Amino acid sequence: MSRRLIEKIDKLLLKEKGTIFKEPGGRINVCLVYPNTYHVGMSNLGFQGIYTLLNDRSDTLCERAFLPDEDDIDEYVRTDTKPFALESKRPLNNFDILAFSVSFENDYPNILKILELANIPLRASDRNNTHPLLIIGGVCAFFNPEPLADFFDVCFIGEAEEMLNEFIDTYKKSESRQELYKKTAAIEGVYVPKFYSVRYENNPPLPPFSKGGMGGFPGGITQREAIEGAPETIKRRYIEDISAHRFRQSIVTPETEFSDMYLIEAMRGCPWKCRFCVAGHIYSPARKKELSAIKGEIDNALKITERVGLIGPSLTDYPHISEVLKTEGVDFSITSLRASKKSAELAGLLKGHKSVSIAPEAGTERMRRVINKKITEDDIIETSRLIFSEGMEKLRLYFMVGLPTEDDDDIKGIVSLVKKIRDISKKGNIVLTLSTFVPKPFTPFQWHGMEKIEIVKKRLKAIKSSLLPIKGIKVFHDVPKYAYMQGFFSMGDRRISKPLEAMLRIHDWKKACIESGIDPDFYVMRNKDFSEKLPWDFIDSGISKERLWDEYQKALSESIS
Repeated sequence: MSRRLIEKIDKLLLKEKGTIFKEPGGRINVCLVYPNTYHVGMSNLGFQGIYTLLNDRSDTLCERAFLPDEDDIDEYVRTDTKPFALESKRPLNNFDILAFSVSFENDYPNILKILELANIPLRASDRNNTHPLLIIGGVCAFFNPEPLADFFDVCFIGEAEEMLNEFIDTYKKSESRQELYKKTAAIEGVYVPKFYSVRYENNPPLPPFSKGGMGGFPGGITQREAIEGAPETIKRRYIEDISAHRFRQSIVTPETEFSDMYLIEAMRGCPWKCRFCVAGHIYSPARKKELSAIKGEIDNALKITERVGLIGPSLTDYPHISEVLKTEGVDFSITSLRASKKSAELAGLLKGHKSVSIAPEAGTERMRRVINKKITEDDIIETSRLIFSEGMEKLRLYFMVGLPTEDDDDIKGIVSLVKKIRDISKKGNIVLTLSTFVPKPFTPFQWHGMEKIEIVKKRLKAIKSSLLPIKGIKVFHDVPKYAYMQGFFSMGDRRISKPLEAMLRIHDWKKACIESGIDPDFYVMRNKDFSEKLPWDFIDSGISKERLWDEYQKALSESIS
C-alpha cells in the first residue's frame, strides 16, 4: 500500500471528531462507500446516519470508503493500492458487505470505478461467495435502481432506518447467499434484482446516429417477471415518526462543504409537491421532527461544535423553526427558504450570517403555475425586500431552465424578476444559480423529455448576457451536458449497464452510448405516453401512476391558460 495515501487518510482522521473504531473480530464487517470524494460524502447526512445506525449495533462494524481524489488515482494504480476503509486501512474486498450510499445519478460511473480499482467483478452475476455482498441505498435507489440493478445484489427501496436492521438480522441467520437472497426478498422495501427478468421490444439494430437527432429506439419494456417467489411489486418503505429514530451524524470535520458543522434533520419530505421535484414525492408524506427531539440533538451537537445546520426541503414550514433558531450559543445555518414573510423573519434570526437562499424556480406566473410552485411574483419581491432590510449581504436565487412548456418569454421573465429584486436595494449582492430541468421518476414530469441542449445553452447565455453587466449580480449555472447525462441515468433501465461499463474507458457518456448500441435520446429527449411501461413501475411509491398523469395533464393545461 502507498505510504503517501495512508498518510493522507491519517491527516483526515486526525481532524475528525466522533470517529468510531471497533475490533472486526466476531462482527459483521460493513464498509459504507460513498461514490464521490471524502469532501462530498462527509457532507451528506444520509451517509453519516447509516454509519451511526450500523455502528450502534454491537454485532456490526461499519467503516467508510470514498472515491479517491482525482490526483490520487495514478498513485493507486502505480502502487497497486486497492481502495481501503479509512478506519482500519483494510481493502474493500476484505469486508463482508459493501454498502453504497448513492444520492446523485452522475456518481453512477464512480461506483464502477471504485469496483474496478478494488479488483471486484462489476456484475453481480460474475461474483461469487468469496466476494463481498454489494448492497445499495440512498435516494437514487428509492426512485429507480434499474440502471444499477446488474451490479448490485440487494437494493433498499425507501428509508433504511428499519429495514437495514432487519437485513443485518437476516444476514446473521442465513447460512448461504441463496438463502440470504430469498429471505431478504421477503423484507418489505428490499429489492433483489436477480429475482426479476425484463424483456424489451425486439427492435432491429440501431442505424448510425445522425448529428442532431435520434438514430433509433432501443425499444420499450414489454414484460417484467418475478421469479422464485419474489414479490411482483416492491413497496417503498418509510419511517412514520422521524423523531423516534436514532438517525444522526457522528463525525464532524472541517474537511467538508459544511466545515465543522453538525447537521440535524428537522423535517423530511415537502408539503408543496412541485411537479419537477422528486424529493416532494418520494419522501411523502412530509414529516416533522418533534421540538424535544431537535433540542436533544442540539445538546449533543454542542458537545462537539457550535455550528449546527438544519436540514429540510421547506424549513419555512417547520412549525418550531423560530423557537429553534432562538437557541442561545448556537451558530445556525439553514437550507433554502420559501418566498414568504415568515422566511424574511427567519433570516433576521440568523445572527452573524450574511446570506440566505430562496428558490423562485421560474420567472413568470404562467411557468410557476405549470410547475405548481405556489408563490407569486409579489411574494418573491416582498420576501427579497424584507431579507435585504434585515441586513443580509447576499441573496441567492435558484431558477431552472428547460422546464416543460418553457418559452423565450419565461426566460425574459427571469431577467425581469431579478432586475426588479435588484432595484429594491442597491446594498448587498444577488447570486443567481441556474440549473437545467431533468425529469425524475415518480414526478408528474416523468413523461416529459428534456429540451434540446442547443436551446438550453442559448437561454442560459441570454440570462447571463442580460444580467452580468448589472452591478451586484453574479450568475452561475450547471454544465448542460452533465444535466443530460443525469437525465439519461434518471430515466434508464437495465440496458444502461453497458454504457456505464464503457465509461470506464470512454469518458464521454454519449460516445459510450454509441459504442454500446444505445441511443440516449430514447431515454432523455422524447415524451412518453401513459401506457408505456416505465423502468420503475414495479415500485409502489405510495402515489398512483394515474394521479401523477393527471398532474402532468394539469401542468400542460396550465401552460395555455
